[in-house]
Amino acid sequence: MLRLGNPSRRLNAGLIVMAFVLSLFAGRLVQLQGLDSKVLQARAAQQRVQPETLPARRGSITDAAGHELAVTIEAREIYLDPKDIDPAKRDLIAKTLAQELNRPLEEVSAQLAKTTQRYIPLSRDVDPLRAKRIMGFGFKGVGSKPTYQRLYPGRTLAGGLIGFVGVDGGGLAGLESSYDKILAGRDGQQSIEIGRDGQRIPMTRSTRQSPVPGRDVRLTIDRDIQWAAEQAIARQVDATKASGGSVIVMDVRTGQVLAMANAPQFDVNKWQDSPVTARGNRAVSEVFEPGSTNKVITAAAAIESGAVSPGTVFRVPDHYQCADRMLRDAHPHPPEMLTFTGIMAESSNIGTIMASEKVTSQRLYDMFRSFGFGGKSGSGLAGEEAGLLPGWQTWSGSQRCTIAYGQGISVTALQMASVYQTIANGGVRVTPTIVAGTTDEHGRLVPAAAPKKTRVISDATAREIALMLEAAVGHDGTGEAASIEGYRVAGKTGTAMRYDQECGGYCGYTATFVGFTPADAPRLMTLAVVQHPKKGHYGGMVAAPVFKDVMTFALKSRKIPPTGTKAPTAVLQAGR
Repeated sequence: MLRLGNPSRRLNAGLIVMAFVLSLFAGRLVQLQGLDSKVLQARAAQQRVQPETLPARRGSITDAAGHELAVTIEAREIYLDPKDIDPAKRDLIAKTLAQELNRPLEEVSAQLAKTTQRYIPLSRDVDPLRAKRIMGFGFKGVGSKPTYQRLYPGRTLAGGLIGFVGVDGGGLAGLESSYDKILAGRDGQQSIEIGRDGQRIPMTRSTRQSPVPGRDVRLTIDRDIQWAAEQAIARQVDATKASGGSVIVMDVRTGQVLAMANAPQFDVNKWQDSPVTARGNRAVSEVFEPGSTNKVITAAAAIESGAVSPGTVFRVPDHYQCADRMLRDAHPHPPEMLTFTGIMAESSNIGTIMASEKVTSQRLYDMFRSFGFGGKSGSGLAGEEAGLLPGWQTWSGSQRCTIAYGQGISVTALQMASVYQTIANGGVRVTPTIVAGTTDEHGRLVPAAAPKKTRVISDATAREIALMLEAAVGHDGTGEAASIEGYRVAGKTGTAMRYDQECGGYCGYTATFVGFTPADAPRLMTLAVVQHPKKGHYGGMVAAPVFKDVMTFALKSRKIPPTGTKAPTAVLQAGR
């Protein structure tokens, strides 16, 4: 006989099970809405709230007249969300993006295959119109956001001086690096709430901190003179098969650099495609032995001491025993009775040594230091070297002689240019300046602080040296190729053996010419240096023509007329 189960038992068991399940739900509900509510809310907000950096617009770099040398324009970044891309359209998207962005198809396909990533920048510096066309295809998982692109309108113009920025927009070289904090500004931040489809949720909270744009930097550079200097040095480097060269033009009275050109040049917009050796600023980073251009400092020490005057006569042979070395002039000649002016005009090494022996080693060293050797120029340019000036106590017997005519020490082009600016400015050195000022938050130009002025030699000594340098550009001087019709030019050639680390010794030459004009009322100073020329190597043949071309252009550009005076007749040899 079958018995029916007790329905009350089954009901009770069912109620117990239901109560247990409901208690689990209730406990979980208490956990979610009570104990863990704040944690879960934070996680949900983290998923919904999308932080975004608002890039600041980088300031411009301009020449003295406000012409833009480096400028920032609006651009777009194209990015990918591979996880959100339809696998069936991946090949079409890769082909389209590769064609539109001029990127290798394999590269784009590889980025699309990273399906575990949600954000991959594909291309920056995209033109806004092209980005709009790409977004017009409606590809899910392909996005665009505003950014900025750095452009250099002159391409190669002042490239080594200005420098360049990296992919993140930060300065990597040149003025872009040394003035990065001023130019960069401060990025802003923005936070918005988005849904699962990546679209902004309407009527939700958002926060925004606006970016602060960078400030502009105005240079002392004259764009036209800079262009002329770059053309002239590039032509000569190419014509002489040289390894490189530099040109500097300065305003004698203010110390402002009007041009700082280097060769070879590189396109700053495509700096990644250029060799590393071409990206620097040779005018401040390349050190070399100055050779005969250095003789003006020896002359200044000798004349300032009162032991020598421009008319002092020396019996100058073509060779001279100095300690353990036999030193010689550039060309053999019988003993000559040369005035100190004649020694400078003919660029006699032996005559310069004889004059240097009239002063002590310490006095000569102190004069080098006063002119700025052995330390940076004070320009503040990135990558500037200090050169090499050994302490006078360490000079060997022969080094004491060779230093007098510019061998055994090393300088930069800017250091040597500063020496001649000092002489042209009546013996007062003005710290070279390249930045005229920066703009404030309202866009108004704030001039840079006035450069330091230091008297190095007396005005009388400076005038005497200027006349000696004028004789060096005369018919009997080594710098005749630097003469400019109608103008009085003072200057000096330099031809020095060149130390090369690659060959482990002296290999080739450095050819230099540096001078100023008008000689009797100086306004502009120009230096031209050519490194390791293969066709010719004398400063008067290789560098002087560059000086002439650049200075002629600069005089016309600045509308500087001749003084109308004639140079006094210089006595180069005794009895003549």
